[in-house]
Amino acid sequence: MSDVLCVYYSRSGNTKAAMEEVARALDAELVALDDGVDRSGLRGYLRSGRDAMRKATRALAPVETEKALSDYRLIIIGTPVWAGRCASPVRGYLKRRGLEMNRVAYLLTRRSATRYESVYHQMDMYTAQPHLFEVSLQPGSEGYDFWKEQFIGDVKRYLGRA
Repeated sequence: MSDVLCVYYSRSGNTKAAMEEVARALDAELVALDDGVDRSGLRGYLRSGRDAMRKATRALAPVETEKALSDYRLIIIGTPVWAGRCASPVRGYLKRRGLEMNRVAYLLTRRSATRYESVYHQMDMYTAQPHLFEVSLQPGSEGYDFWKEQFIGDVKRYLGRA
């Protein structure tokens, strides 16, 4: 049973790919969030941006984890950046369960060169404690692998696995 939980939402697959790599490197439990909304194609893209701007959330499918959220040594939350904010399903999860999370880290995926550091602070509003680590990844960019490995190394050192 892992002491690290990776929870994510991915519309296009970029966040999923990054979180799978992180979870594999840390031997972590991996859980995807699902709000049941069709976010595919252009219409889904526009709906996602609108929901993020409005800070709208919907009910999520039940999220099953191996243990209580407060029992994990670290919870890594992965989200794409939508309209300068975290994805609506992630916001919904944090609103409902964030106070159960004492030790969190964030992984953002983004399309633009902007790092969107304000998203970390938006997410911290819903958790019991501010985040310990963060990484903002731009899939396909030159620094993607470097920053992902830096993040994994920081987490491993924190866990005493370096």
